[in-house]
Amino acid sequence: MERILNYIGGELIAPQSGKYLENVEPATGKVYGEIPDSEAADVDLAVKAAQAAFPVWSKTSRAERSKLMLKVADLIDQNLEELAMAESKDNGKPIKLARAVDIPRASANMRFFATAILHESSEAHQTDDEAINVTVKSPLGVVGCISPWNLPLYLFTWKIAPALASGNTVVAKPSEITPMTAYLFSKLCIEAGLPKGVLNIVHGLGPKVGQAVVEHNDTQAISFTGGTKTGKQIAATAAPMFKKLSLELGGKNPNIIFADCDFDKALKTSLQSSFANQGQICLCGSRIFIERPIYEQFRDAFVEKASKLKIGSPYDDSTQVGALVSAQHLEKVMSYVKIAQEEGGRLLCGGQIVEVEGECSQGFYLQPAVFEGLAYDCRTNQEEIFGPVVTLTPFDTEDDVLEMANSTDYGLSATVWTSNLNRANRISRDLHSGIVWVNCWLFRDLRTPFGGVKNSGAGREGGWDALDFFTEKKNICIKY
Repeated sequence: MERILNYIGGELIAPQSGKYLENVEPATGKVYGEIPDSEAADVDLAVKAAQAAFPVWSKTSRAERSKLMLKVADLIDQNLEELAMAESKDNGKPIKLARAVDIPRASANMRFFATAILHESSEAHQTDDEAINVTVKSPLGVVGCISPWNLPLYLFTWKIAPALASGNTVVAKPSEITPMTAYLFSKLCIEAGLPKGVLNIVHGLGPKVGQAVVEHNDTQAISFTGGTKTGKQIAATAAPMFKKLSLELGGKNPNIIFADCDFDKALKTSLQSSFANQGQICLCGSRIFIERPIYEQFRDAFVEKASKLKIGSPYDDSTQVGALVSAQHLEKVMSYVKIAQEEGGRLLCGGQIVEVEGECSQGFYLQPAVFEGLAYDCRTNQEEIFGPVVTLTPFDTEDDVLEMANSTDYGLSATVWTSNLNRANRISRDLHSGIVWVNCWLFRDLRTPFGGVKNSGAGREGGWDALDFFTEKKNICIKY
């Protein structure tokens, strides 16, 4: 039983209440550790530590901040296998996915923002021959970063890296469902020599810890990734306090496949974009729209491949689909399988709980489900399921597919498969989405803005957008 501790003021400490929560391994369904059941008092302690560290950290040179962050990135690389195993054990995802994507991306996040601050420039506007206006950016102070359970270290570092790079000090709350890599990360920060109080990590439940971070009078900004319902609650709390907000929320993303696509590539990538990380990625394309001339061909090939995906222990390198993150989430996803059937959907494959042999027999496994025959505006096609459940729908015209694709309350990402450049531009322009991938999926350049429209969030992360979010701009006008 491994007991996780909070990271406050540069030290690993127990929660002030002395209470802990169980940490369950999704692959086996068994408790394997404990995490702090922290409260507002722990958050207040973390905020005070961050406040004490801010004056020095905010004035630390960019070169020195960069050097420390790069050292943390080096330590992530050096501990790749340990971090990948911890991520897999905590989340249920195949270890090969954690090893190839999650942990390397966490390192890349730290490196990207550590080096970006070395290349920032200031704006200057000369007003005729009378004055010059200079724009300067200053860190905000203590900021709150709240990250989700689906890509734990990946998204944790995506938030704290630009915050730290900009000269802020941070109070961070990782998901209580997947806290282990954030705990290991705190150890790496200590090893790297990150000054005390610059980063503080408080573990615990959202209503107690997350809410305390949001409503604390001394947190200047909140960066949150998670469910839309929680995002609305955060906005309701933070907006009247005039805090800066960045909200990356849910998605119900369309995957549009035209008849002139590269069929094999669209098929292979669509399988990945449907079921990667057990469908537990906000960017997964859970609604697949297929142009009618190739509908049956694509459907049959997709179902054949989906039904053969290997489900099993995440620690087996041959596993393609691991465990869902928790028993509660498995129950939620299964409820949508039932809803889809009640709405008249034809289950083409999957949708059954899988019992894996051996020590993983009590884990949370589900065979990926594929439905057809559902109306585009039914609950299954409108509500975020966040699991390995997809629907297939034929379409005839661009107008038809745009109407269906844009019909949801979400607008995070979309994917378009076509060899027609003009069509790709037309469809991309008219999709209500913050991100459109053409002939690819989840291809990320960290310089680009990331975020959604409608109920998928507010604000943008990534690149200069992230660094701008964590700073305050000031105009200085100097008259000649």
